[in-house]
Amino acid sequence: MKLQVILLLILLSGIFSQIQSQVDNYKLNTEADKFYKTNSQNPTSNTITDMIALGDTVWLGTSRGVSLSTDRGETWTNFFGNPQFGTDNVSSIGYYNGVLWAATARTVEQNNQRLPQGTGLKYTSDLGRTWNSIPQPLDDPSDSTVQYGINTLRALPVTVAVQNLAYDIAFTPGTIWIATFAGGLRKSIDMGQSWKRVVLPPDSRNSIMPTDELNFCLSPVPGNFCSVGNLNHRVFSVIATDDNTLYAGTANGVNKSTDNGISWVKFNHQNQDEPISGNFITALGFNNTNNTLWASTWKAEDPDEFYGVSYSTNGGESWKTTLREERPHNFGFKQSQTIVATGNGAFRTRDGGKTWITPGSIFDPVSDVTLNTNVFFSAASQGADVWLGSDDGLAKIRETGFWQGTWKVFIASAPLSAEDDTYCYPNPFSPRQDQLKIKYSTGNKDADVTIRVYDFAMNYVSTVIQNAQRNKNIESAPDYWDGRDANGNFVPNGVYIYRVEVEGKEPVFDKVIVLQ
Repeated sequence: MKLQVILLLILLSGIFSQIQSQVDNYKLNTEADKFYKTNSQNPTSNTITDMIALGDTVWLGTSRGVSLSTDRGETWTNFFGNPQFGTDNVSSIGYYNGVLWAATARTVEQNNQRLPQGTGLKYTSDLGRTWNSIPQPLDDPSDSTVQYGINTLRALPVTVAVQNLAYDIAFTPGTIWIATFAGGLRKSIDMGQSWKRVVLPPDSRNSIMPTDELNFCLSPVPGNFCSVGNLNHRVFSVIATDDNTLYAGTANGVNKSTDNGISWVKFNHQNQDEPISGNFITALGFNNTNNTLWASTWKAEDPDEFYGVSYSTNGGESWKTTLREERPHNFGFKQSQTIVATGNGAFRTRDGGKTWITPGSIFDPVSDVTLNTNVFFSAASQGADVWLGSDDGLAKIRETGFWQGTWKVFIASAPLSAEDDTYCYPNPFSPRQDQLKIKYSTGNKDADVTIRVYDFAMNYVSTVIQNAQRNKNIESAPDYWDGRDANGNFVPNGVYIYRVEVEGKEPVFDKVIVLQ
């Protein structure tokens, strides 16, 4: 899974608790308040960071737990707020031989910093009817060495869960692999009951095997225990392409093993004639149709590196780069086609990365909802269906051609409790990253509607719409505020009031917190 996405989720979870303490005199109508009252027609979160599509079954990893559909999105079961998941984020999901795995995380405050903390892994073999929980893998303080072939290497014991969470999950027969930052690459051969550290090359070497004579410390950061830290021991992505071949993405490149994680060779921007664009590997994907390896290759420390997508048709021996300066988050595939979810759109190629096409406007003609974002975190396909997960909802297209067909947009918002109700989301709201959605009803009839925004002292800020004709019921799509005042400037942080005036009805109000 993808570091920048997970850090965003963890930050958001921390923001909610921080804001609640700041405004505990006010009741906020947040999305989470509403979800305990709704059916399961939508996932519980609009931030869809990971997804797996298998036949009629779709699994989502989100900022609010795991969501599951067994009927291609017609209905959803959401695992959020229950004893297994609580209110944690999902940092990665993986599926193998009928078992779905999910890694979770939250934000903690430490030394006046908000930091990510892994909260363990969960797995289910019966579509979520029962879950097994596993604590976050930790070392004993005495676990200060690791045996690698003929070598006994010093290894930093990772004894806390802070900055230790599973960003990605992979599987080979009998083995589960997780990619973490502080914990490096780890594996379990007993369904997560115990975990072993996997030795990767240090920054100073391009390969290791058990017969090598080695002398380095297994540690992602320098300190009292290890004087030198290794970027290649900071692991953020891992995939298995067959029973014995693994790729691990780190802050120092792509590592490949063809003997099930024993020996490794490293590919990075500095050690190949046709290299990856950058050494910070935030995501990996493999297209089984044409045996192509894809990597999200962000700029790391070398000024010559650059952001982009790198792909290899020969197992990493050489690379081509594309989508230069885009910042990819994840990959999806439809047969030989590759979909790249980035912070600037969802790009798709059908000619091996030579040209890329975005889907254009994503509009649901049934619900009259448009997906108003360019930030995409995940992608998947099954049959004629292509799925896109964003920071503002989930979308599915039943294709009749390339990016052609009918879109369905899933927005995590609940029906209003009554025709004279209103609420908004996301709340807190960051105008530079999102738009505020304002839900209200006109009583299922045509009416002129005006929506104005005021600061907490009821000073006028902005008009969202004025005397606009609307026909909305309690389940209709929202209207949008871009977070700007009447002069077109983003409003400062604070508490704001919006007022909805529907022709022939009493005005309704609600509060929103702006936090940038």
